[in-house]
Amino acid sequence: MDLSVVIPIYNEEANIGELHRRLTALLAPMALPGGYELIFVNDGSRDASLPQLIQLAELDAAHVRYLSFSRNFGHQIAVTAGLDRAEGEAVVIIDADLQDPPELIPGLYAKLREGYEVVYAKRRSRQGESVAKKMTAKLFYRILRAMTHVEIPVDTGDFRIISRKVVLALRQMPEQNKFLRGQISWIGYRQTFLEYDRAERAGGVTGYTYSKMLRFALDGITAFSDVPLKAATVSGFFVSALAFIVILYTLYERFVTRHYQPGWASLMVSILFLGGVQLIAIGVIGEYLARLGANVRQRPLYIVSEGNLPAPANTPLA
Repeated sequence: MDLSVVIPIYNEEANIGELHRRLTALLAPMALPGGYELIFVNDGSRDASLPQLIQLAELDAAHVRYLSFSRNFGHQIAVTAGLDRAEGEAVVIIDADLQDPPELIPGLYAKLREGYEVVYAKRRSRQGESVAKKMTAKLFYRILRAMTHVEIPVDTGDFRIISRKVVLALRQMPEQNKFLRGQISWIGYRQTFLEYDRAERAGGVTGYTYSKMLRFALDGITAFSDVPLKAATVSGFFVSALAFIVILYTLYERFVTRHYQPGWASLMVSILFLGGVQLIAIGVIGEYLARLGANVRQRPLYIVSEGNLPAPANTPLA
């Protein structure tokens, strides 16, 4: 197989047909000797996405593969399931909302053939998104880049093409809280990019709520940075130093100037301030421990309820 296209699906009934049409119109003329496959991963959709996928698999049995999860496991897990099954020497990751144009795939593939192992799509502009979302996304990528020891490209999503080497390396990463764009950067090899203008969503409603984006941001930070732990330690030393200065000032006021006025205000401020810093530190440590616990339990990343692809080793198929 020359090319696999992995497509996570969550409530995308309005876009599946058009996406398949555009992908077929692009990939068929490329005349790939080994052929291509389209791997749709239904991530617990609640609309008619699954029936559409089953119908597509019947109409285009030569190219359409699909998996359907037992429930919603998340975007990154859905992509991981597709990568677990992909047989192509090159694999494209693309969302189904048509914001990332399938027409960029031939350019990505041509760039990969020049000797690169990863070619990611970098956004020049983002149409149809609120100012708040654009600003938070821009801020997140730059904070993450500043905090991590891995060079994670800014203004990029999961839309990219990767070689078989990278796919096999990703399969060796067992962590539960996936952050694929960071993992791919961590793997290394020769990487480059193509720029494009991101379009508006073609149809339906995005499944990426602000709460999901926040969890995704936490996964990225905790997976590739220990800066929050260091910040908690530094803040502890800072507060301790500040408390020591306050103690010296209090002793000076009490025994030298004799202007010391006992009161509950300063006591309450000190207690609340110190308590807040302690709770923040405990929360940061808790986030890391929670992710450590998830990996120790070694539960499967996902459960497949049905599909027309064989299960890889050690993957349950209900």
